[in-house]
Amino acid sequence: MGLPPGWITAPAHRFTPNQQITALGNGVVPLQALTALALSMT
Repeated sequence: MGLPPGWITAPAHRFTPNQQITALGNGVVPLQALTALALSMT
């Protein structure tokens, strides 16, 4: 949702599943951020 396919999970990155989870962390994807900003301005 909001990030292109393979952003972290593409085989070319060679991340383990644990590294993928760490890289994503509790990050907010762009679509969520845009929605939050739009709602906060209404």
